Amino acid sequence: MEKTIEMKGVDLGSFFGPADANLKLIENAFTSNIIVRGNIIKIEGMKDEVAIIHEIFHEMGSTLNQKGSLTQDDVKTLINITASQNGHETDDLDTVVHYGRKGAISGQTNGQKAYIKIVHNNDIVFAVGPAGTGKTYLAVAFAAASLENREVDRIVLCRPAVEAGENLGFLPGDLKEKVDPYLAPLYDALGDMMPSTRLKPLLAKNTIEVIPLAYMRGRTLNNTFMILDEAQNATTMQMKMFLTRLGVNSRAIVTGDITQIDLPRKSESGLLQVIEILNGIDGIGFSQLDESDVVRHKLVRDIIKAYDIQSNGN
Repeated sequence: MEKTIEMKGVDLGSFFGPADANLKLIENAFTSNIIVRGNIIKIEGMKDEVAIIHEIFHEMGSTLNQKGSLTQDDVKTLINITASQNGHETDDLDTVVHYGRKGAISGQTNGQKAYIKIVHNNDIVFAVGPAGTGKTYLAVAFAAASLENREVDRIVLCRPAVEAGENLGFLPGDLKEKVDPYLAPLYDALGDMMPSTRLKPLLAKNTIEVIPLAYMRGRTLNNTFMILDEAQNATTMQMKMFLTRLGVNSRAIVTGDITQIDLPRKSESGLLQVIEILNGIDGIGFSQLDESDVVRHKLVRDIIKAYDIQSNGN
């Protein structure tokens, strides 16, 4: 059996250890052939052993990002524990997007796993679904992994700040101060992706930007991972403006909930429009999440379902 793993968002030097000491511990413990090319690991061997080694690498990534370090003793412990459990492997390992501060970030539901596959296969992805389905969290995880793996040079995350009275033609000097609380969910997600000692310098250097959507006007973003959150509140003009910022070697994920549009009645949602006019274009993917993909408190799923029933009844 052959298995290929892409280690995303981990420091490879710490992961493999000094002079590849951690890797050698695994090679010495098993008979399978392990080939490493950058952050790509290929395992060749018997099915059961390949599954064990796969899970060990997965746990190593989680341990490194949780502790900030990975010792040879850690690796020995993981080998012993995983081997004793017969290498029990879950499908989640194949959908790991990034190794954050709290461990592996992966698809937890069928909808999330489909969403992850769509992101892998397209440069622009629209993820639509209710609150709590992980659409924004997974988007930020993809962006963090791309930055850590040097696939892009920067990340730009934005939201249309309708509560702050954002307008493309008028940007008061203190707008950022007004909308920062509204951008807090994006900061929270970033905080789960990497330690503050890593995140703060990236924000200070604008390697990672968290901004109102209006600040995107007039820019061309090369080698950038772009995320537009709460896109149901972007007007058609704002949506076109955001999508046309995409430069060379850049990617974009647009997330939103079409049941939570806060725009004035005369303004059409740009998210609703793109679902109609961009569907079927090669390189653009659409992911639809629903209440079955909610990963918050168990009651959130029931609440969303109850509101949907009430809305459909009216």
